[in-house]
Amino acid sequence: MPESGGLLKQELFSLTIPQVGGGEDIFATIRWSQKLLYDNGQFSVEVPFRFPQFVNPLPKVFMKKEKIQLTVNSGVSKEVILQGTSHPLKEKGRQSEKLSFLHEAAVENWSTKDFTFTYTVYSGDLSGRVLVKPSTLRDYDDRDMFCLFLLPGRNEDRKVFRKAVVYIIDTSGSMQGKPLESVKNAMATALSDLVQGDFFNIIAFNDELHSFSSCLEQVNDKTIENAIQWMDLNFVAQGGTDIMHPLSEAMTLLSNSHGALPQIYLVTDGSVDDERNICHTVKTQLVNRGPKSPRVSTFGLGSYCNHYFLRMLASIGKGHYAAAFDTGSIEGRMVQWFQKASNTIVSNISIDAIKHIQEFEVDSEYIPDVSAKYPLCVSGRYHGKLPETLIAKGHLADMSEISIELKVHHVKDIPLDKLLAKQQMDLLTAKAWLSENKELERKVVKLSIHNSLPSEYTRMVLLQTSLDKIDPAQQAKNKPIKQSSPDERSAMPLRGLTLGFGDVTATRENLTTGFGDIKPHEQFEIFEKAVGCCSRVADCFCCMCFIKACSKMNDQCAVVMMQACAALACLGCFECCSELCCGGAN
Repeated sequence: MPESGGLLKQELFSLTIPQVGGGEDIFATIRWSQKLLYDNGQFSVEVPFRFPQFVNPLPKVFMKKEKIQLTVNSGVSKEVILQGTSHPLKEKGRQSEKLSFLHEAAVENWSTKDFTFTYTVYSGDLSGRVLVKPSTLRDYDDRDMFCLFLLPGRNEDRKVFRKAVVYIIDTSGSMQGKPLESVKNAMATALSDLVQGDFFNIIAFNDELHSFSSCLEQVNDKTIENAIQWMDLNFVAQGGTDIMHPLSEAMTLLSNSHGALPQIYLVTDGSVDDERNICHTVKTQLVNRGPKSPRVSTFGLGSYCNHYFLRMLASIGKGHYAAAFDTGSIEGRMVQWFQKASNTIVSNISIDAIKHIQEFEVDSEYIPDVSAKYPLCVSGRYHGKLPETLIAKGHLADMSEISIELKVHHVKDIPLDKLLAKQQMDLLTAKAWLSENKELERKVVKLSIHNSLPSEYTRMVLLQTSLDKIDPAQQAKNKPIKQSSPDERSAMPLRGLTLGFGDVTATRENLTTGFGDIKPHEQFEIFEKAVGCCSRVADCFCCMCFIKACSKMNDQCAVVMMQACAALACLGCFECCSELCCGGAN
């Protein structure tokens, strides 16, 4: 995740490969993990696969090939139906829940579009499975691991719970500009998705509280219109941040939820001093209210809020946590978050595993409710032998009880520990932060090192090493270099890979640079000047047309052109230095 002032966003990674000779082949292996997207019953994945025109080799000189090999393991013994793909794929095999596809072809130009793949798992109603795998020798926990998931299915007769919703929106000074405007747009969409029979209220908070109404309002066209007009007048960025007061006010408003499922949505970009106290207070209040306690969902904006506090608060409240780290994604992510949290079809989920084994621990504080818009996935640890089938129980919108049979499947070809590592580490970190437990911190460290994932208690370092074997011919051309000892190898810490635990000072000062796309001017003046004077020339002289033209030049002409380019580059750099170092003075 980005740091304040960082050049990189979370979606951008840069790798420089030095000293590449003409005609040499470059091989790069990149490993990463990403979540499947889910919308309207369809799973989809999108992988960057666009190559700019200038990297294409010259036509009729170099043969170009594309190869995509895809394996889909749905995890359930249901029919998998291919819905769409960006590149032509041929099905190579289908065995139980595992499918394999292949695309391999000679092409004139490499791909100019990202690879996308969409599929559905046929299920007329709620279904799921429990995937289990034994712990490994290097695992942080000697208990076996499990992953339980429930698919909502496509049963249109399944009713969604009526809702009594209180929206708590941060309008402190740091929210000014696009962040608050995006939040307001997402709120308008969320209000329009409410239906008759629902109830709602809105609390805008900074140093003070401003409520749309003194009580829960019943949803109709008039109240929704009034609420949108009220947001236009009252969503003004000013003042500080106080989270406990609006949460207490929301709890009071939901003491009478009119028979609907009470829900709280908290949106903030700041961090406060009493976050641990907030978690403990909210947990006590929710426990006292029992099964009908409000669900608390949280959304963090930027890097100055404590995302582990927000994650923990959502875990305690059986809600959903989400975040946006650049202003362009706020509205879209918030709309998805609202839809996921507000379409509950099964509440108060429980698993009967405790009847069969003594230890069965879920990573989150509680199991969230099942949403019609998103699969439920929870992980955890157990000790003992699970039966072949577990039963998940919950309540439907009419308060009748439902039982869902979950087959237990012992996986071998799914790296369950790798798939769950990030989710487990985030939840463990949130627990360690709340309890200030050193033992939990050590577990996070082990999990981080074992899976090569950065954490709040470890640091990732880029270590430059030399190859053991060097081509003798290449070594003869190069000047002799003194061999460096392991201690002398250059190690560069990689920053901006973790979230941190919020910035209370920045929140108090209402700083607005908590997003990766807003950079302090003074740190990047040199970078911007260099780009300004040299990038236009580089764009012209790096295009494919120029490269093709150079390939037809004789040696003398090419030398003259190189000298001209070098002169232009020197003039551009001289302009940069004169403006930065001398302030543009003659």
